[in-house]
Amino acid sequence: MLNSRAALTAAFALAITAGCTTTNPDYSKTNLQDTELTAPYKTPPDEWLHSRRMAGSHVSLRQIRDTNSHIRDMRDISRQRIELARKTSRNSKVTGVWEFNGPIEIGGRILDIAIDPVLADTIYVASASGGVWKSTDAGSTYTSIWPDDSAQSIGSVAITSDGSKLYAGTGETGPGGGSFTYGNKGLFVTSDGGATWTSLGLEATERISRVAIDPNNESRIFVAASGSLYTPSSERGVYRSIDGGATWELVLPGENLTSGASDIWIDPTNPNRLYASMWQHVREPARRLYGGVGSGIYRSDDGGDTWSRLGPANGLPAASDDTGRIGIALAPSNPQRLYAIYNDTVGFFDGFYTSIDGGDSWTLQPPNPLLSSSQSSFGWWFARIFVDPLVETRVFVAGVSLMESVSAGLGWTQATGVHADQHAMAWDANVSGRVYLGNDGGMYRSDTNGVAGSWIFGTSQPWTQFYTLDVGEQDPTRVVGGAQDNGCNRSYAATGNGWNSYGCGDGLETLINPVDQQIVFGCSQYGSCRRSTDGGETTSSIGSTTSQRRNWLTPLVFDPNDPTIMYYAGNIVNRSVSGGAGGWAAISPELTDGDPFPGSDEPYPFGTITTVAPAASNGYTLYVGTDDAKLWYTHDLGANWTQSSDPDLPDRWVSRIVVDPTDADVAYATYSGFRNGDNTPYV
Repeated sequence: MLNSRAALTAAFALAITAGCTTTNPDYSKTNLQDTELTAPYKTPPDEWLHSRRMAGSHVSLRQIRDTNSHIRDMRDISRQRIELARKTSRNSKVTGVWEFNGPIEIGGRILDIAIDPVLADTIYVASASGGVWKSTDAGSTYTSIWPDDSAQSIGSVAITSDGSKLYAGTGETGPGGGSFTYGNKGLFVTSDGGATWTSLGLEATERISRVAIDPNNESRIFVAASGSLYTPSSERGVYRSIDGGATWELVLPGENLTSGASDIWIDPTNPNRLYASMWQHVREPARRLYGGVGSGIYRSDDGGDTWSRLGPANGLPAASDDTGRIGIALAPSNPQRLYAIYNDTVGFFDGFYTSIDGGDSWTLQPPNPLLSSSQSSFGWWFARIFVDPLVETRVFVAGVSLMESVSAGLGWTQATGVHADQHAMAWDANVSGRVYLGNDGGMYRSDTNGVAGSWIFGTSQPWTQFYTLDVGEQDPTRVVGGAQDNGCNRSYAATGNGWNSYGCGDGLETLINPVDQQIVFGCSQYGSCRRSTDGGETTSSIGSTTSQRRNWLTPLVFDPNDPTIMYYAGNIVNRSVSGGAGGWAAISPELTDGDPFPGSDEPYPFGTITTVAPAASNGYTLYVGTDDAKLWYTHDLGANWTQSSDPDLPDRWVSRIVVDPTDADVAYATYSGFRNGDNTPYV
């Protein structure tokens, strides 16, 4: 059984190597003068190869020609390896048919909701990493209407007043805390309820947070684009189309290259008046910068041609380096009444404001412990406000819990009976009192206008976002997986049917012992791990380990030679010889360069180990990778560690290492440049 796991690991390494082919120009044919050339800021693979072999930031034609010869040689070798991989793959091709294996009852993160104004009980929802889903039974069950091979992260949906067109904006604006979120491929539209979709462009925006349609002219569409999370760009802000999405104009660009639009509203009584919130934010490989002077509220009175920033003269905060994400909303029954929630750069609540004159003047509402507490302390994840369409003073704020005020923000109560982390809320205009709620747990419906305790959870929501999974080697029908904000889950249980949870907060690493399937592990974020000896019915802590910092997805692995030996790594590698039941001993020193920003307010721990790979053929050999591009190995079980000094290894996050099951000196490492805004595959 252990050999089958090792063989699968080796097959994974071979398959991923074969899949990472690229096509690049032949620089030997480029017509260049024999002068100095400035190296590009963002480089494709060939240019990266140049930069690794040339000193400084300038290169000559002679250097390019010399390097081209090396590139051609390497390509020949690469082609031979790829052809061998393809032949091997053909000879061992899996012929089975993929089938859905669940779960359907757990749910997962929903970012937006659109209610069909014509078809009864029909709604559309945007899932964080599962496309667009449709329900025709008032939110009880859902069917995917999104192409499997298209962008899967959907940030927003909007439908025309006659239900003839549904728009889907791809990419998720909320950037996550320890985890990250995905950008995607622009705006799409369907005119047949999701049977077919057409791209409307805006691919370079990466993340579309909201879509707003002029109720008087449905060819006039506004898109709030927050832009790339990892690289500065000019393709962010508010876009306008006056021809149904055929062409677009950036009518409100950000104040700088990291400021984009996170919210937009159209006054239904005066569609020439618009409101937008802009948000300056960028995530560096080892730091989050979720705010800045580019964050603010803007208003247009001429249909988006010109915009003015609302600030201290209107009663709102001045531009500040400490201003984070801002949420805004207007009351549908009285668009002169507006609400705004401010958060600081770290994500803490920083004020709730109201206006009763269309934004000319704003009032800061009195502090309230329910808003200023941890219930709304992750502003970059929420920053949304929802107003009862019939009662202008009844307002909801998204937070860990759903917060409700019936006094326009003067007092607050906490909604109960729903999953944590709220993102979307929408009222059904055709059914009195019906309202839908989307959060990290999925979709809920209330038929009594959202009264606490009245929320009904959908029965079939098959879009759970998994970080990890493991399959039992004794019984392959046993599957465990760690889900975003939905715990550690298993496909089996002593009682009940379907999938159920066996603990965890955010479910991260999950494991089944390969020789005793009753022993399972489940870890929450930052390496809080528990162990079960009865298949997950009961759990206990794995005990104390040594590390100062731990990754969001902390490595926990079995030794492939002996599952009673396990490894756990924060910034130091720990080893257990009791099957993970305790007795962890540190077997390495600090293997990173440490906290890159000691003493800062950065809440996420960087300088961590990201992958640990024990060798199956030699119990004394381990390989380790880190989030700051370090690759280490030991051949004496940690008595001595050596860092690879190969200058050609990329300066990127080490995402995975696997070891040849028959030769401990052969290993494969994959690197991710995602957090650098780099989509190059590195193997």
